[in-house]
Amino acid sequence: MELVLIFGYFFSFILGLCIGSFLNCLIYRLETEKTLKGRSFCPHCKHQLSWKDLMPVFSFAILGGKCRYCKKKISWQYPAVELATAAIFLLIFSHTTEIINLLFLFYIAASLVAIFVYDLKHYLIPDKILIPATIIVIAYRVLDFQLLLNYFWAAIIASGFFLLIYLLSGGRAMGFGDVKLAILMGILLGISNTLLALFFAFVIGAIIGIISILLNKKSLKSEIPFGPFLVFGTFVALFWGPEIIAWYFNIFA
Repeated sequence: MELVLIFGYFFSFILGLCIGSFLNCLIYRLETEKTLKGRSFCPHCKHQLSWKDLMPVFSFAILGGKCRYCKKKISWQYPAVELATAAIFLLIFSHTTEIINLLFLFYIAASLVAIFVYDLKHYLIPDKILIPATIIVIAYRVLDFQLLLNYFWAAIIASGFFLLIYLLSGGRAMGFGDVKLAILMGILLGISNTLLALFFAFVIGAIIGIISILLNKKSLKSEIPFGPFLVFGTFVALFWGPEIIAWYFNIFA
C-alpha cells in the first residue's frame, strides 16, 4: 500500500510539472491569439524547441534560464507555474485518491492556475478557460443531488455580491470576470467554503494592495487584479476549509 501511495505522489508531481508546462504554452498562445496547434517555439527568436528544451523545470535549470538558440532570458513564470501546479497536484492527491474526483480536481486546479497567471499579467480572466471549467463543475455537482442547492446558492450569493459591486462602481472596483469566477467558486466549494474563500481573498488582497501602495507609491485608484486573490482563497478553502471552519468555531463559538 505504501508503494502505491509513493507512486501516486510521484505520478501526481510529474503530471503537475507536465500540466504546468502545458499551461505556460496555453497562456502564451491565449496572449498572442494563437491556436494550440503546432510545435512550441521560443517567443523571442521563434526557433522551434526540441524535447530537451521542453523538460519542465529541468530545461530551465540546465539552460541557466536562457534560450538555447538566441540566449535571451526565459521568464521565471515558466518554472514557477510548473512547480506551483505540481505542488497543487500533490495536495490534491493527499486529499483524495478516488480516480474520478482526482481527475476532476486536477482539471479544475489547472484551470485556476491558468486564470491566476493570466489575470495577474493582463487584468483579464479568459472566458476560454473559465467557461469550460464552470460547465465541468456544474456537470460534476449535478450528480450530487443532496448538496446541489448548497452549491448553487453559494454561486448565487458570491456572484450576486460581486455583481452588485460591479454595477455600483461602474466596473471600476470589480471586473465582470470576477463575477463569473465567483459562480465557479460557489459551485465548486459550497456556501461555507465560499465564504471562507472570499474572506481570505479580501484579506490577502487588502494586504497586497497596501504593500503595493507603500512600496510603489501608487494611489488607491491603481488597478490590482482581484482574480488571483479569489483563486488563492479558493485553494485555501478547497484544501483546508473544513479544518479552518472547525477551528474557528472551537475558538470563538
